[in-house]
Formats: sequence, C-alpha cells, structure tokens
Amino acid sequence: MFEIALFYAFAAVLVVSAIAIITARNPVHAVLCMVQCFFTTAALWLLLRAEFLAIVLVLVYVGAVMVLFLFVVMTLDVNIERLREDIWKNLPLALAVGGVMVLEMVAVLANRYFGASPAALPPGYSNTKALGRLLYTQYVYAFEIAGVILLAAIVAAIALTLRRRKDRRRQDPSEQVRVRREQRVRLVSMTAEGDE
Repeated sequence: MFEIALFYAFAAVLVVSAIAIITARNPVHAVLCMVQCFFTTAALWLLLRAEFLAIVLVLVYVGAVMVLFLFVVMTLDVNIERLREDIWKNLPLALAVGGVMVLEMVAVLANRYFGASPAALPPGYSNTKALGRLLYTQYVYAFEIAGVILLAAIVAAIALTLRRRKDRRRQDPSEQVRVRREQRVRLVSMTAEGDE
C-alpha cells in the first residue's frame, strides 16, 4: 500500500514538472524542472526495481541537461550577464526542486522500512542482464533506429552551432559546375627548343 502511494505521489510530481517545462518562460526554470522530471523518473524506476535504468537516467540525462542548456545559450545568444544579475531570484525555485528530489530519494529508501516487501527474485538475477537481453533481441530494431535518430540530432546540433571562419578556404560546387571548357584549360603557345 505504501509503495502504491509513493508511485502516485511521484507520478503527480512528474506530471507537474513536465507541464512546468513547457510553460516556463525562463530557460533556467525549464532546465530545473527537467532535472526534477529526470530524478522523479529515476525514483519511479527504483520503485520498479530497475536500478540500472535509474542510475543511467541520472548519470546520462542529468549530465545531458547541462549540454542542452549550453546548446540553448549558444543558439539563442542569451545574455549571460543579465541572467547572472538575477541569479538569486532563482534560489527559491532551486531549493524547492532540490528539496523535492531529496524527499523522493528518502521516500524510496524508506520504502523498505514501512512494510513494503519486494517481490522475490530468483538467485543470480540481474536486471542489467535482463535489460540487455530484451534490448538486443526483442527491441533491437527500435534500439538501432533510436541510435540513428540520436546521431542525426548530434550532426544537426553541430551544423546549427557551427560558426563560419573568414580565413577558411572552401570550394563552391555550383561555381565549379558552371565553368565552361575555355575556363578550365588554358592553351599556352611556346616556341619549340631545338636540339643542340
């Protein structure tokens, strides 16, 4: 019963955080709410006894949020100095999000002490091994498609943030195609040298 109550509490926090990501006008607030979503999802996966997924979510995605924030700053050209002036205004929201994260993790860890007994697993069971077996057998095509989409997203992000350098030399293929025969080859008449 306690585990079900925790599940619904975490689900409510997750839905509210997801709505806050979309509705936040300040990118800093949106990133903080996204971090809250990731932590809440990790807590839900811990309740489902998928520890590997929870750890990977926190390590990879919470780290990727910072990269996403940097990407937004680079592409939108956000004035960092103006944001730093108002940094203390974000402190209450940051403390609230951090407090909710701490409460979630305490609730997940306290789940064992309030009578919720985990389901018995066979000896030698590894959820990482079970996840790998499912990922590379039953869902292998979805996994490969996700990898291709992520690769395309990385290439697009690099292309969007690439700054053009003035000292770089490059070829223009359209100019090369429009060249006529007379412009490609230049005939030079030279006087023949006699054998001495």
